[in-house]
Amino acid sequence: MDQPQIIIVLPAYNAARTLERTLAEIPPPYNRHVLLIDDASEDNTVALARSLGLTVIRHDRNRGYGANQKTCYTAALSMGADIVVMLHPDHQYDARVIPDLIAPLTDGLADAVFGSRMLGHQPLAGGMPRWKYAANVLLTAAANLVFGRYLTEIHSGFRAYTRRYLERVRFLENSDDFVFDTEIIAQGMACGLQFREVPIETRYFPEASSINFRRSVKYGFGVLRVLARYLAHSAHLVRDPRMQPATEPVPELPVGSLAERELG
Repeated sequence: MDQPQIIIVLPAYNAARTLERTLAEIPPPYNRHVLLIDDASEDNTVALARSLGLTVIRHDRNRGYGANQKTCYTAALSMGADIVVMLHPDHQYDARVIPDLIAPLTDGLADAVFGSRMLGHQPLAGGMPRWKYAANVLLTAAANLVFGRYLTEIHSGFRAYTRRYLERVRFLENSDDFVFDTEIIAQGMACGLQFREVPIETRYFPEASSINFRRSVKYGFGVLRVLARYLAHSAHLVRDPRMQPATEPVPELPVGSLAERELG
């Protein structure tokens, strides 16, 4: 049986200080295919990534975290990925867990696997602010009530998806902001796809990216709106096309040429 093509995507913004540490933890052979999408960083992320041998696509302007992921997944699928691992390049997540993350996918047990800091225990000891911990728990509990399935964390920036998952959901129609993470879960739930989680440790430190309190509040209300949309759709009160299975293939990106220029 042929080995699946596994591509790791790094949605990057000002990640120069932590990129090398993140890459150093990716175990071989999973470090052979790493794609960095730069969202118009103001530091030397792009130059550093290219010097390290990564395939790099750069947005010509800052588009947002969700838009970055759209390019990540579209490009990875265009490169022939069977499994796509999304890893933040800020060293907040332990890339050494990648084999555990993808095992349920290669075994056919799930369509998506999330690294969970709640399963990893002691998120507060790992530096997670108490208000973020409380918000994480409450929003995840609300999601579990709405989805009717149990996850310990819906906010992880360390995930793996099968090609089937990314071709099934309409991720290109999602938000360009942080709430993209919840939308793509809701779409998978609506399409009857299967999820697993693996425990990961919690890392908070000065160089790690983190949204401030104001943006976190905006994100929290965005999550609740997504849950309300899902609930209305699943109850057949309002038909939400974004929750329907995709009917068109994900468009291909000419990755080879994009790696040499900005994506306009």
